[in-house]
Amino acid sequence: MESIGGNLVSSHQHAAAIARVHELVALYADPKAGVADLLCDRHPPGALAYRVVGADLEATDITYGDLRRESEKFAAALAELGVGPGDRVATLMGKSSEYLVAVMGIWRLGAVHVPIFTAFAPAGIAFRLTRSNAQVVVCDETQQAKLLPGDDMPSDASWRIITTAAEGAGIQGALHFSTMMSAQTPGWPAARLGGDAPIIQIYTSGTTGTPKGVLVPTKALAGFRAYAEFGLGLVADDLYWCAADPGWAYGLYFGILGSFTTGVPSLLLTAGFDAATTFKVLSRYDVTNFTAAPTIYRAMRAFDGSRPEITKLRCASSAGEPLTPEVNLWAVDALGVAVHDHYGQTEAGMLINNHHHPDLAGPLKPGSMGKPLPGWSALVLKEKEDVPAADGELGRVAIELEDSPLAWFTGYIDDTQKSAEKFAGNGRWYLTGDAGRRDEDGYYHFSSRDDDVIIMAGYRIGPFEIESIIATHPAVSECAVIAVPDSTRGEVLETYVVLRSGENPSPDVAKSIQDWVKTRYAAHAFPRQVHFAAALPKTPSGKVQRFILRQRRRDELTAAPAGIR
Repeated sequence: MESIGGNLVSSHQHAAAIARVHELVALYADPKAGVADLLCDRHPPGALAYRVVGADLEATDITYGDLRRESEKFAAALAELGVGPGDRVATLMGKSSEYLVAVMGIWRLGAVHVPIFTAFAPAGIAFRLTRSNAQVVVCDETQQAKLLPGDDMPSDASWRIITTAAEGAGIQGALHFSTMMSAQTPGWPAARLGGDAPIIQIYTSGTTGTPKGVLVPTKALAGFRAYAEFGLGLVADDLYWCAADPGWAYGLYFGILGSFTTGVPSLLLTAGFDAATTFKVLSRYDVTNFTAAPTIYRAMRAFDGSRPEITKLRCASSAGEPLTPEVNLWAVDALGVAVHDHYGQTEAGMLINNHHHPDLAGPLKPGSMGKPLPGWSALVLKEKEDVPAADGELGRVAIELEDSPLAWFTGYIDDTQKSAEKFAGNGRWYLTGDAGRRDEDGYYHFSSRDDDVIIMAGYRIGPFEIESIIATHPAVSECAVIAVPDSTRGEVLETYVVLRSGENPSPDVAKSIQDWVKTRYAAHAFPRQVHFAAALPKTPSGKVQRFILRQRRRDELTAAPAGIR
């Protein structure tokens, strides 16, 4: 037996996984690689690319032949606007057939896609358009008003606007997607710019500061596909549904690109999230492979209406934030499968997973994000020293770059200081910025962002571990744990809790939650105060922003008289 990514596997499995990684690296790093060719043209024209499901739950099928023809026309339309290889083209679009055509057309031309999440207000949109120097932004009709000049949107913007609105419904000066497409003929060839050419310019979520620009090259597709095969376990006869929004890294990398790299038929739901609809789509379309953020699973768990039986699902995965254990206490009965937690970053793709591939799958440990993906070598560094931490010791989750053939990130765009902070050991290690530990079985356990770690009376406590316990309390829907300054202990734990429907805040419920942690985790690590909230502050992608809660609580303590703090 040998070890790969922390898993004990047979020599044959080891050799096969390593060979596959190097095969993918060679394919996507090829100096003659063409993105549209790799993602679209090489697939059989009659093969199903996407089943696009509308709000009425009726579906429209798009084959790879359809996608090739329409994206050739869109590439030609962009070229008529003066867009060429390397130019930036943004999308401010929801999930739709037009979105699929737009991104494939951008890549066919050799341009660089700038994804913008539709929940952003004008300030966030303008930030990304300006920083990326976008020449064109393609938007949905429902989004175009955000591009009008105003306090947060420049009046002298240099970008052209293409809207999916019908003629007569577009904002002044905007071009119409349908009109531009009708004026073109298919035939635009796929640009072949090689593995180092950029295909995406994406911005981090800004959870811990100003969003930073990340340039994704063609060769990064090797890691995206490796995750699709090993992490998600996609197979040819799957119907794959990634519920994450493609305005964010996971939805784009592993929803759109993950399906395009493998050619596995995929589902795209144009409607916004609704738990009842999610159950209906999973059942009606016999989805076999599903992935979503923990927020989605928690909302499905909280849904108390009638739901259809789920019979075809064989794989369920979660990413974007840690998966709390109560989800799997529910999922096996409700979905027929356990949800596998996965971990990755905008700057790298997926790094550590509870893999679905049969050669790599292992027992699930509650609260663990799994073991490294083949092609990535992970470790935990000590908190204050650039040396490996012992198993069980909380430290900094890092990647050994020399042994990670899937690595592609070299630094942020125009931010040398932040770029330098991502590497240690003279470039030997990539620092994820997350705290965690590895157990004696090689499983990795997420603790927190580095700045979320709580140090109480000498104990280093990761908030996620406490949140995982609180979230299993029968009255709790979701929660966030923060550190609060304390004159005796340095810091103490407090928690903000959103109760489940039908539960009411009370001192008894607060004490019950405290006792729950004392008996199920540790007597010293219970929340000293329980704050009930209607909702938790989150990024547009659904990640809880603990720093907002920390600052809110510290402001309250500063303003309060000393005797009642």
